[in-house]
Amino acid sequence: MKKIIKNRDNQNISIIIEETADQKGLAFIMHGLGGFKEQPHLQAIAQAFKDAGFTTIIFDTTNTLGKGESGGNYEDATVTNYYADLEDVINWAEKQSWYQEPFCLMGHSLGGICTALYAENHPNKVKGLAPISTVISGKLSATTEKHVNIAEEWEKTGWRITESISQPGITKKLKWSHMTDRLKYDLLLQVQKLTMPMLLIVGDQDNSTPIKHHEILYDKLPAKKEMHIIKNGPHTFKDLEHLKEIKNIFDNWIAKEIL
Repeated sequence: MKKIIKNRDNQNISIIIEETADQKGLAFIMHGLGGFKEQPHLQAIAQAFKDAGFTTIIFDTTNTLGKGESGGNYEDATVTNYYADLEDVINWAEKQSWYQEPFCLMGHSLGGICTALYAENHPNKVKGLAPISTVISGKLSATTEKHVNIAEEWEKTGWRITESISQPGITKKLKWSHMTDRLKYDLLLQVQKLTMPMLLIVGDQDNSTPIKHHEILYDKLPAKKEMHIIKNGPHTFKDLEHLKEIKNIFDNWIAKEIL
């Protein structure tokens, strides 16, 4: 079921709710910067939760690309606004008949840091956390070769202009204010609060949120944790074999740590 709700700024957020008859749990699944709920890697993960009897919630934040169902503009995207939308979706869900705590959170990239920040702020609400290809901190993001190569021009002009990989033919324009906002956030500052089972997945070809960043987070996690490295995997997974591998990893993790 697709539904449009309003966030705290009265902007539309498009949500897909898939309820299960004999509900075993609830899972929220969040895209990354400029992402959208129909992306194959998000759908593969959602299917793993559905196969395990979970009701799933996937949504498009404001200020993303998607199909234009949610409000805002990609150029204004920030960690702050994505995190606020995640809070607003969960707050809306709390009033629904299928709501269940504790729930699972999964996020890709910028959605990864948002879901992990939420888990740090509300650890008792979260049964399991799976940040995939996740941003760890703005500080670490600023050290990647990918960022260093464009940072000077981005800051000077105020814009980062790139072609969309997920939606070929679309040019993405992002303000420098995105980076100044990202620098405010760091999962490592309250990592001791991430006491729920955690699953990390990263591709060995990821140059946005590389393996070495995930290892920093993994080493500091206090509870049950797994990290899987996808061979030849990029930042955003699309290859059918990668999707099958990720689905299998989630199937096993849900069965072992969540159910």
